[in-house]
Amino acid sequence: MTRALTQRSTMVRGRAALRELLLVVALFMAYKAGRILTTGHTAEAMANAGSVWDFERLLHLPGEHGLQQALLDHGWLVVAANSYYAYVHFPATAICLIYLYLRRRQVYLRTRRILAGLTAAALALHIAFPLAPPRLMHSTGMVDTGSLYGPAVYGPPDTDTISNQYAAMPSLHVGWALVIALALMAAAGPAAKWRWLWLAHPVITLLVVVSTGNHYWLDALVAVALLAVVAALVPRVAKPAIPRQRGPQSVHDTVTRAT
Repeated sequence: MTRALTQRSTMVRGRAALRELLLVVALFMAYKAGRILTTGHTAEAMANAGSVWDFERLLHLPGEHGLQQALLDHGWLVVAANSYYAYVHFPATAICLIYLYLRRRQVYLRTRRILAGLTAAALALHIAFPLAPPRLMHSTGMVDTGSLYGPAVYGPPDTDTISNQYAAMPSLHVGWALVIALALMAAAGPAAKWRWLWLAHPVITLLVVVSTGNHYWLDALVAVALLAVVAALVPRVAKPAIPRQRGPQSVHDTVTRAT
């Protein structure tokens, strides 16, 4: 009987893990498919890019061009930034979710829901407001560091059938990185003084996406605002109730009951 219960429990946990894996895969597929659905608005995306650039200057935000010029002074740093953009975003998110699922299930459930909500809201904005990144705006003076120095994530926009390059706002690179950092901080707990180091990931991501010409500062600000709204709407996951133990609680109780 015990062996049968153990096998049944293992099967239940396996099905639950598979279900969560399929949900995460669906989230990634929605991210890619939703961006592809917003293609075909090149003229509108370029016009919106000019408006965003001018609006940032009205807000006196630092120029993206200046940050990129500082990066271009160091060739190895350009390659490092391009590599971070290309290889860290998805793997870091996947590793974080796997860790939380295995070790911090309560934090995992809330994180997964926030990621799903943030992605859905971002895709809606991508459709409503197509936006060309600064690397495609020749008037900004910025260059495509990926195509010039490598590794490159995107090909020419008119031949790229895998992703939509006119979906810059909001930056899900920054949004997801911040979700990961906050989730790992929550998993570490308030007693872990080093937990604030996780914020290095979204900070580095922000500097990378801007300096490589893939996003504007405003893309990151909008991502953070959307995340704040989504996080406020997603209910917190209640801690599982600990069943009360029945029967003797100690050797003394057992002796007492026996006598």
